[in-house]
Amino acid sequence: MRIDLVTIIVDDYDRAIAFFTGALGFELAEDSPSLTNDGRPKRWVVVRPPGGGTGVLLARADGERQRAAVGDQAAGRVGFFLRVDDFEAARARMTTAGVEFVTAPRTEPYGRVAVFLDVAGNRWDLLGPA
Repeated sequence: MRIDLVTIIVDDYDRAIAFFTGALGFELAEDSPSLTNDGRPKRWVVVRPPGGGTGVLLARADGERQRAAVGDQAAGRVGFFLRVDDFEAARARMTTAGVEFVTAPRTEPYGRVAVFLDVAGNRWDLLGPA
């Protein structure tokens, strides 16, 4: 058993794909036409870290309730965690790519950490070895 996908609600598929593949270095695993439960067109967009098992389903907001959740999926808390082998190199690459870090790097018992925002405004921890 494994978690295959988690959903991030976004306001635009293409901007989200560009962020995850460009700024974070994820791979575009799938981008297929699909339909909502009531038959309207949408896209099935999945990105994954290179070699990663769990993917991120990028779901365009549909309706006011979902639009209100864009950027606030974890109610202002860090809701997503990206672990890397080389923290400083990943942080430097992401900063150069325009990723906004909202905390300075610090060392915790579980390793190096800095909080950044994704394209929608959700908070992520970038995690690396201590």
